[in-house]
Order: sequence, then C-alpha cells, then structure tokens
Amino acid sequence: MAGLWTGIALLTVLAVAFLLLPLLRARRLALDEEAEDRDHQNIHIFRERLNELEQERALGNLAEADFIDLKVELERNLLQDVGEPAKAKNRDRVGRGSWAAALVMAVLLPIAALGIYWQLGSAPQLQLALERQASPDPFNGRTPTLEEAVAQLEHELELNPENPEGWYLLGTTYMGQQRYSDSVSAFARVLELLPQDAPQYAGVVGQYAQSLYFANDGKMDDRVRRQVERALAINPQEVTSLGLLGIDAFEGQRYAEAIDYWGQAFKFADPGARNSLRAGIERAQQELRARGEPVPEVSGLAPAEIRLAVRLGEGVGGNLAPDQTVFVFARPVGGRMPLAALKLKVSDLPREVVLDDSLAMTPEARLSSVDEVEVSARISLGGTPAAQTGDLYGTLSPVAVQGNAKVLELVIDQVVE
Repeated sequence: MAGLWTGIALLTVLAVAFLLLPLLRARRLALDEEAEDRDHQNIHIFRERLNELEQERALGNLAEADFIDLKVELERNLLQDVGEPAKAKNRDRVGRGSWAAALVMAVLLPIAALGIYWQLGSAPQLQLALERQASPDPFNGRTPTLEEAVAQLEHELELNPENPEGWYLLGTTYMGQQRYSDSVSAFARVLELLPQDAPQYAGVVGQYAQSLYFANDGKMDDRVRRQVERALAINPQEVTSLGLLGIDAFEGQRYAEAIDYWGQAFKFADPGARNSLRAGIERAQQELRARGEPVPEVSGLAPAEIRLAVRLGEGVGGNLAPDQTVFVFARPVGGRMPLAALKLKVSDLPREVVLDDSLAMTPEARLSSVDEVEVSARISLGGTPAAQTGDLYGTLSPVAVQGNAKVLELVIDQVVE
C-alpha cells in the first residue's frame, strides 16, 4: 500500500505545481538561460543525493523504509525546484490578490500529504482496511494517475468512513486539485471524527479555515474568520491561521499588521514554510518603505546559511587523486543526520561554499531547524558517504546557523582512525 500513498503524495505535489503556475506566470517575462542552468543543476544534485542514499542503504546504514521516505522527499524537492524562474531584471507588477494567493498556496497548502497523514497517529487502521481488499495493490505496482488515486481513496473511505486520517489526506488532495468545496466537506468530516483534545485538532481547524477561504474565492468572510479564531483559541501558534490573517491584512494594504501575523507564523513554522513566509514579510516591508512608513523588524528573519572556505591542511594531499570525493556537510551538534550537504572533488579545493536550506536532504531536516551545528569536510577514500578508516577530515563546532557575516575556514587536516 505504500505505493498508493506515495503516489497520492507525489501527485498532489504535481497538482499544486499546476495550481501555482497561472498565479506565478504574471511575475516573469520568460525563462532565461540562468533558470535553465539552475534546473540542470537541481537535477544533477537530485541524482547525486539519490546515489548517496543508495550507497548508504547498500552499506547497511539506512533502513529500507527510511530510504523510501528520503527518496520521496528528494523527489518532492525536485518537483518544487525544477523550473522555478530566476529573478529577471524587468517584471510585470503582479496584483496584490494574485501574489497573496500564490503565497498562501506555497506556504499553507500541505504538500507532503503522506507525511502529514502519518502524523495523525492511526495510520495502521487505514492500512489494515486497505489490506482487506481482494487486491492489495489496485495499481499493480505502477504509480496511479491523480484521478485514479483519488478515486481509490474515495472508495476506501466508503468502505471505512470512520478514518480521520483518510479524510484528511482526501481533503489535502482535493485542495491540490482546486476542488475547494469538496475539501471543505472532507476537512469537516475530519473534525467530526477527531477528538477535540487531539494534538492535531487545531491544525485541522486551520486547514478547514483555509479550504473555506479558497472556496470563497480567496476572501476572508465571517465563516472563515470564525474558524481562524477557533483554531487560534485552541493553539495561538497555529501557523495556517496566522498565515491567513496575514494574507487578509496584506490584501487590505495593512502591511504592518501582515508583518505581525506572518512574523508570528515564522517563529512556529516548519523549515519548509519559512522561506515563503520570509518572502511575504519582505514584500510587506517593501510596501511600507515605499509609503515612507515605519517598517517593523522581525527577529530571526535572516536566512540560515554558513559560508565556508574549505582547504587542505599543510602537508595533506600528496597522495590524493584529483577526482577523489570531498563531502561537506552540517549536522546537529551530537547528531548524525546531515542538515545540509554537498559534494566536491579534491581538485576543487580550496573552495568557498555556502551551506543553506537548499542543500537539505529532507524539508524537515534543514539548517533553519536548529540554532547551532557541527560542520565537517571529509575526503572519502572509498567515495562513499559513510566515514572509513583513513579518510581525511576537518571539523568546526559549534557553528551558529544565523548571523554569520564572516567566511569560516574549514581545514582538512585530520585522519579517521
């Protein structure tokens, strides 16, 4: 059944991409060579990281289930990154309504439907219901079309209608298809089934408010506002509701108010949403500057990035081949999973690099999710991500992920024992 859920999650991403395209098209004149080059680079990075994951799995450092999850995340990132236009010198000014709608879709619509579904806590019940079917895989191992996946999910919910997890996934998928009225019904069903003291309840109320907002042509009416207030009464940190209030304020040209709401959301948003929220805040700040009005500052808004100058230590490198692999990565202090990683060759050194959220292995594990990290550069004699005896490395720890104005020197001068 993993194929079904993976298919739905990935196809929901595609639906969201097609939904965003008309809104974002007004912000550019054409794709230029820079955008095309970046697409090729993103594809190259995707292939490299997938190869690294496969090597980790082959070495026994990564379980099959974890490999599948990380592979899905990489595919999702590729869908999000490829084709994103570079900043052009001349752009048409987009209307505030369209821009705000694009922002809310990018920030608030749950793209990783599969991951959110598992977080609801009773996924095994729905999987058992699926396994009772005559065919354990209705698609015979192939990835279904979006329409097929939705139809199958609807069928499963007819057989097992008491599953809030399934209704949540269906509501999320409907949002990706722009079937907003259907998503309203699906999220309402989740709220009927989910206990009000469940930790996810406020978040689902926020998703319900969002679906009402889009079903109402992107307008904040009394019905939407009541659900927003309901969600925030349960959890004042509910990001979706704060984001909606910010968009309503932005569209009403109440830019300082929009900055306040988005600034609150920024503090509690997951790393994948922060970049879009940051863009919204910066846009509102620009509008205030153009008016000559005071511009509120938002703490922690600086992007998470670490600039490194990676080089070989004195006397190191005499026996190294130019094409040997150099891994540069950052991970939590005392942790193992890299939050940002890139691959170089010995011939590239010395080299200045920037580690940031664009180099994350998964949207959940990013530099911006922590305050400090350990950064390392390692020359892999075997060419694999796993450290082996004889590898050469250098480490800096702890390193703050924000506010690093200087380039930090990372020297490879130690040997893995």
